[in-house]
Amino acid sequence: MNRNRQFTYIDLFAGCGGLSLGLMNSGWTGVFAIEKSNDAFKTLEHNLIKEKGHYTWPTWLPVKYHDIDHVLTHHREELIKLRATIDLVAGGPPCQGFSIAGRRKENDYRNRLIDSYINFIELVKPKFIFFENVKGFTLNFKNNAELGKNYSAYVVKKLKRLGYNVHGKLVDFSEYGIPQKRTRFILVGVKKQLDKKGTLARSFFAILHKTKYDLLSGKGLSASVTLEDAISDLLEENGTALCPDSDNFKSGQYSKAKTPYQKCLRAGKYKGTVPDSHRLVNHTQKIKNRFQYAIDNDLGPTEYRTYFNLSKSGTKKVSKDEPAPTLTTLPDDYIHYQEPRVFTVREFARIQSFPDWYEFKGRYTTGGKLRIKQTPRYTQVGNAIPPLFAETVGHSLKEIAHA
Repeated sequence: MNRNRQFTYIDLFAGCGGLSLGLMNSGWTGVFAIEKSNDAFKTLEHNLIKEKGHYTWPTWLPVKYHDIDHVLTHHREELIKLRATIDLVAGGPPCQGFSIAGRRKENDYRNRLIDSYINFIELVKPKFIFFENVKGFTLNFKNNAELGKNYSAYVVKKLKRLGYNVHGKLVDFSEYGIPQKRTRFILVGVKKQLDKKGTLARSFFAILHKTKYDLLSGKGLSASVTLEDAISDLLEENGTALCPDSDNFKSGQYSKAKTPYQKCLRAGKYKGTVPDSHRLVNHTQKIKNRFQYAIDNDLGPTEYRTYFNLSKSGTKKVSKDEPAPTLTTLPDDYIHYQEPRVFTVREFARIQSFPDWYEFKGRYTTGGKLRIKQTPRYTQVGNAIPPLFAETVGHSLKEIAHA
């Protein structure tokens, strides 16, 4: 196979572009991305389309946010015509219905997007598949008679019937240079015509493990990064300035980059003294005092809730000396390890390995009924695939494609 040819991909459920950014950085060519949220698509569009001109984007598909079912219904013939031109379909459906960190509802309508995903694969028939979802995707639901043992088994069964050899595994991103303990179900599929013995799909995770060392070494990075390594140059004590995009808010300012990880993520076009989306939350003094007490006394979630007589709070102080816990989409789940406040969007982005030049669009937060209609910046970042991990995936898939 020609090692100089371009490899093409489509990003499904693309969110704000974390997976696409990683694939771009590993030399893949994006054809288009499908994302239902207007907010998340604005972030992807600004960075990867307007700034980087990354996707080739077909004329038959408007450059905007799209629901995958609308695309399947109205562009079926165009999708079929893509056969033999698409190397990879990447991405996984929204995970909220599967997540053990959430309410985990089997009848969550978003779970049915699995069938939309399978339908898309059947129409386009890419050579390779990369699928990502939460750990809960591999667990049984109590009343799961219709879909079998669990959703991961259901997807594997469907993809095999479509002519793919598939192999899946749980992967902890903190072992891949990401400063976050984030375990996800990863599945790779290879067309049986290209993988007659079934060895390519099975070899992916060994290649992924090897590739991470080559990639991280080339960037001067370690496979293990602590929270302090990631964000200690973003402390509020470094100084503040008026927030560029929010009235009546302040933003933190940069200090000198202290670690290889910080230097790597600060490389690029963003040269300002105020990082993008580094808006500090306007906590009341009462909340600041509460957070400071938790920091000083190293309170766990249960101790914190009991001491302050809180009925529902799951707020937790994090440790600076290890990777962060899995980020959620809510800023008030964690207290900063050193300062009496929650994390900013930029700190979330650092923990997810987004470079600082990557700018986020839309509201910072939302609440109530709007949470099912809007995708604010915290949610965009919390739902993303870390670009640094996606870059490792991209290089690993190219190695399989060349085999």
